[in-house]
Formats: sequence, C-alpha cells, structure tokens
Amino acid sequence: MREIKKILIANRGEIALRILRACREMGIKTVAVYSQADRDLKHVLLADESVCIGPPAAQKSYLNMAALISAAEVTQADAIHPGYGFLSENADFAESVEKSGFIFIGPRSETIRLMGSKTNAKAEMIAAGVPCVPGSEGELPEDEAECLNIAEAVGYPVLIKAASGGGGRGMQVVRTREELIGKIQIARTEALNAFKDSSVFLEKYLETPRHVEVQVLADGQGNAIYLGERDCSMQRRNQKVIEESPAPGITDEQREEIGHLCVEACKRIGYRGAGTFEFLYDEGKFYFIEMNTRIQVEHPVTEMVTGVDLIREMIKIADGRKLTKRQGNIRLRGHAIECRINAENARTFIPSPGCITKYHAPGGPGVRMDTHIYSGYKVPPHYDSMVGKLICWGNTRDSAIARMKGALSEMIIEGIETNVALQQRIMRDQAFVEGRHDIHYLAGMIDRWSQE
Repeated sequence: MREIKKILIANRGEIALRILRACREMGIKTVAVYSQADRDLKHVLLADESVCIGPPAAQKSYLNMAALISAAEVTQADAIHPGYGFLSENADFAESVEKSGFIFIGPRSETIRLMGSKTNAKAEMIAAGVPCVPGSEGELPEDEAECLNIAEAVGYPVLIKAASGGGGRGMQVVRTREELIGKIQIARTEALNAFKDSSVFLEKYLETPRHVEVQVLADGQGNAIYLGERDCSMQRRNQKVIEESPAPGITDEQREEIGHLCVEACKRIGYRGAGTFEFLYDEGKFYFIEMNTRIQVEHPVTEMVTGVDLIREMIKIADGRKLTKRQGNIRLRGHAIECRINAENARTFIPSPGCITKYHAPGGPGVRMDTHIYSGYKVPPHYDSMVGKLICWGNTRDSAIARMKGALSEMIIEGIETNVALQQRIMRDQAFVEGRHDIHYLAGMIDRWSQE
C-alpha cells in the first residue's frame, strides 16, 4: 500500500479549500492548480505549491486533462482529488490519472463509466433490488412506432431524459401521444449538443415528487455504509438551492430499508469512495434516478448530523485503507440545513461577478460557512455563480431553521449581488417550514414572490 503524502486539488473555489483543510489536518501536502483568473483564490494562497494550468476558460484549464496530469508530474504529487463538477465524473480522466501513476481519489474509471450511463446504471440497480422509476428498458429505439408503444405501456405523462449527463439538459416532459416523437427529437438534439451523446430513454413522469438522496461510503474491498439521507427538493431549473438532512417525514424503517439496498448495490458494483444515490420520493416510495460518483456540493449537512468527515474518509479509502466506520456506529444527531450562496440577483438570477468590497461571515453555535471569498476578492465571470454554502445545525429542524434565519441576517457581502434575500424568503415560507414542498414548489414560490 502506497501512502499518500501529497495531493493535487483539481478544482477551485470552496470545495478546493475544503479539500485543502482536510489535507492539512491529515498532515498531507497540497498542490493547488489555478487558471489565470483564479490566482487570488484562498486555497491557492494557502497551498504548499501552486501551478497555473491555463487561461480563464474552463475548457483550457480545469477541464484540460493533460495540464492537470502534467502539474501532478511536475510537483511529484501522489494523488489527485477532483472535488465535484469539472472532471470529477469523467471516466477518461480517472483512467488517465491511474495510468499516469497517480491515485485518483474517487471510484475506479470503470465504475464511473458504468454509473455515468443512466440506462446501464438503472439496469444495475434493478439487478441489485433498488426500486426504479418505471420506464423503457434501456435507450429508446429509432423506430417511432416502438417509442409510442413503450410510452403507452408506461402511461402518460412521461419524461424523456439524456442517457449521459444531467442538470436538466436533454430532458422533456411529454403529456400526450401526439407530442412524443417531437419531444424525443428535441431531447436527442439537446443531449448531443450537451454531452456528445444523443441517446435518450423514457420514464414515468412523477408530478409532485421530492428529491431525496442517500450518502454512501465504500472501500472497494467489500465494506460499505450509508450515512442517512438528504432532501434536496428546493430546486430551480433542476439546480439545488437548499439541502437538508435528515429528510422531513422519512421514518427510521424507510431509512434503514433504502440505505441497506444502497449498500448492497455498492458491493455489487465494487464501489470505492464517497457516492450518492439519488431518488425521487413520491407517496412513501423511493425511485432511483442516478448515482453521483463523487462528493456532493451538499455533503456538509451529512457531516453535521453524523460527525463523519467525508473528505477525510475519501482520502483514506483512496490510500487503500479499509473502511473503519461501521453501520452500527452511524447515528443521525439533530438536523442540518444548507443554503447555497450565489453571486446573482435574488429575483432575476442574473450572475453578478465583481469585487467583494466587504465580507462578514455569520457565526454562533451550529453555524458553518464553507466559502473561498474574502474582502477584496474578485468573483470571476467564467465559472459557476456559487460563492459559498451556509450550513446551520440544530437539535430539531425548527431550531436549524431558526439558526439559519439568524445566520442569513448576519451575513454581509457587499460589492456584488447575492441570493441571500431569496434564501431568507424560503426560510419564512410556510410550506418549507412544514416540510410540504416538492421539486416543483420553488418555481411557484419565486413567481408569487415576484408579485408581492
């Protein structure tokens, strides 16, 4: 077993800083890579070494596999942590990292490839006994009559989805037989443009489901555990805005049943590292939609209720160590909520890059702020608008919400616009407070808010 002594962080922003902090705690040296727009990032200033890997455009820097591997070679790193986004779920990158003699802190490339195809992933889950949304068996055929027959058998409304990728691209809701073929063509075009893969599949469209996901850790050596679930139903255009753990209304029996199925699925596919099984939850039933083979943006809420450092565990697993955590030792304590803080107008959602002239982080018991920003930091226009995550923990969901209200009111970010006002509006919303929201609720809430 080779010991990891130096990790190259193949990412930017708050997740890069989060990984750096875990490495420091473990006595592991760090290498920060950055684009020309990111030389003033906090983790770049704190890392043991830093390497510029290209111009601002992500395609020429953070998505440049050759530049990242060259940086690892030059700095003699032992391993590469991809964080989330960018190349974190790119099987070719994971394979290139391993073939170049480095450790990829994540699943094996073949596992990423398997679970990256929604149709193959669904087939594996069905074989493992994980409940799935009724739909087509694999990709939709070219034959239009056959597509119509499949949709008829599943029952309208149906949802057309891209076999590769996510984020809502290549997704079309179809409510009638007459619009099916046209919507399939639109979805195929979108999927081809976004993922270079035009294949799509079909599922039953659930009208008002919630988005509930299960966090897992597995060592690839036959050991796996689940660490409760998160509710991520507050979404706008398929992008999560708020996440919490545990999910409101999920019983201990339901948690144990779905968690056990996820653990068995991990063992079946030889999973290694941290991962998330995403489900639609409707009328008391779970339906698998996809697996994220990486750390999630919302991992802190799980850390807050379980006390488990997921980044640390990922590194230990990548280092070849067996999982030391046991299912019987995992206890969910209290409740945690995360608000994504974005550099954007709270009502129009137009991005707001620029210089932060003043920044004050909220504090107090149970308050955690994961961010890379500071006074004088310039938010570049080239990347995702998220500039931080505010996480609040309480003994109960009500106390976590109360702490979040206080923390949001304390936060000061001047010089740019942020979505803090939207997060405050959500915390006051009665349906959210009572846990009655679903994945479509936020869109309607925003419309009502715009008319107030």
